[in-house]
Amino acid sequence: MCTVTFLPKGKTGYVLTSNRDETPKRAALAPQGYSIGNTTVYFPKDPLAGGTWIATDKKRFTLCLLNGGFEKHKHQPPYRLSRGQMVLQFFETNNLESFQSQFEFEGMEPFTLVIVESKQDACKLDQLVWDGHQLHAKSLDQNQNHIWSSSTLYPEPVRAERSSWFSLWVEERKDFLQDEIMLFHKSGGKGDAWNDFVMNRDEVVKTVSITSIEKTDNDFNLIYEDLIKEKVS
Repeated sequence: MCTVTFLPKGKTGYVLTSNRDETPKRAALAPQGYSIGNTTVYFPKDPLAGGTWIATDKKRFTLCLLNGGFEKHKHQPPYRLSRGQMVLQFFETNNLESFQSQFEFEGMEPFTLVIVESKQDACKLDQLVWDGHQLHAKSLDQNQNHIWSSSTLYPEPVRAERSSWFSLWVEERKDFLQDEIMLFHKSGGKGDAWNDFVMNRDEVVKTVSITSIEKTDNDFNLIYEDLIKEKVS
C-alpha cells in the first residue's frame, strides 16, 4: 500500500511488489480467490473494510493502491467509499476506460492506483491519481522500472531518496528475480526505522506485509509475506 515497485520482464511479463504500512492492529487475511462479477480475483483482504490494496485476476489486470495523491493531504472523513473497496469495484467493469469514465471519484479520499494490463504481445502500465478534486490519468513506460512511495507517509525528499536506493539496486542486476526483489523490499534503506522500506514508527504504523506478483508468458506467482505473523503464503 505504501511502497510499490514495478519491474518489467520481457515483452509481457513483470514483477509488481508492494509493502503495506499500516497499524499492526489492522491485520489482513492471506490472499485467496473471490468471485467479482464474472471474474475470479485474488487478493489479501482487509477485514475492517472488506477491501484490499493489491489484487489480480491472474490473466489480464493487476492493481495496486497507495494512499494519497501527489502530496500529503488532510484526512477529512467521512468519505463516500473505502479506497480498498474501489480496487475491487474495478473488476466489475474489468476495463480501464470504463472505470475512468463511470466510477464516481468525487467523495473519495486521495489515492494513487497502479494498473498493469496484460495483453497478448505486451503489457500496459497506467497510473491514476485522485487528488481529492481531479483525476490525473497517465500511461507509463512498461519497459522501465518504477517505484512509488505513499505521499501520506513519505515527503518528497524521502521519496526521492527511496527512489535512489531502488535505482542503485536495479543497476546491479541484469535479470529481476522475484525472491531478490522481495529481499530488497525487506532490506532497502539506511537503518532509518521511520523511512526504510520495512519501516516502524513506534509500533503505531509499521510495515505489516509484503506482496509480490510475478507474471511471465507461461506462469504466474503470488507471494504474500505476513511480517507480523512471520508467515509466507
